[in-house]
Amino acid sequence: MIFTPTPLEGLFTIDPERIVDERGFFARTWSRGEFEARGLDPAVAQCNVAFNLKKGTLRGMHYQVPPHTEAKLVRCTRGAIYDVALDIRPGSTTFGHWLAFELTGDNLRMIYIPEGLAHGYQTLEDGSEVFYQMSELYHPGSARGVRWDDPAFEIRWPLPPRTMSERDRSFPLHDGRGRGA
Repeated sequence: MIFTPTPLEGLFTIDPERIVDERGFFARTWSRGEFEARGLDPAVAQCNVAFNLKKGTLRGMHYQVPPHTEAKLVRCTRGAIYDVALDIRPGSTTFGHWLAFELTGDNLRMIYIPEGLAHGYQTLEDGSEVFYQMSELYHPGSARGVRWDDPAFEIRWPLPPRTMSERDRSFPLHDGRGRGA
């Protein structure tokens, strides 16, 4: 696996190294030892899959607060998504900065999102499926969100949102203390 650091501390792109032969290819998508060697949280407490019917579906921007903060490993297994990570760590030199990556079922690229970053994505194709590995179980009382269109962060989405949950649509705007409410 090829780990590439990004300008947001702890956020990595991870590209599987394909071993190709006449059958197709083989690639490793997770290795506890490789994560530990880079100081990344290798815990997997929960795995999730999200299937999205329509292009333009927007999910996010989600995170969990202490004591249930979570790191995520995100991969698109079918279709394509515009995946966004937003630094909301108080005191971070990159607070309010965000990065986006195109993840597809073909490119196999993954994003490791450390604790303290909000995460969301928009589908670029109908029938897009996303697989998550989470370092912490989902705790509804610790679940929070940043609004997808919060002017404090100016996230640029590639498409007008077509489908979004009411919860995601109604997250509060940035409260000035480095987090959504």
